[in-house]
Amino acid sequence: MLLTIFSILLLFSAASFLFYGINSFTSNFIIQEFLRYGIPKYRKLTGWLQLLGALGIIIGFWINYIQIISTFGLAMLMLFGVTTRILIKDSFLKILPALLYCILNAYLFIELIPDSL
Repeated sequence: MLLTIFSILLLFSAASFLFYGINSFTSNFIIQEFLRYGIPKYRKLTGWLQLLGALGIIIGFWINYIQIISTFGLAMLMLFGVTTRILIKDSFLKILPALLYCILNAYLFIELIPDSL
């Protein structure tokens, strides 16, 4: 597999969401953050969605349409994350990571679509 910048971005997204997905189950900080957001019951679901999205990106190197679905799903998940942080009036700096991951995965999704046609 030739590692292009695009492939590196895909791997970066997958590694990040593997990390965040695992932390959704193990990190006291993440547990406290979901309490602060007012949505503690969605922490485990969010973790599973992050893990599935990350695995989908990895599997997508062999099965293209799974990568398309995964990047779209992660972009939407991060859009919900941005919205939640806006609703609880977080500062821009606290919103920025979710916003950047939303933009990254939206970009990946858009770039993957022509390859599937």
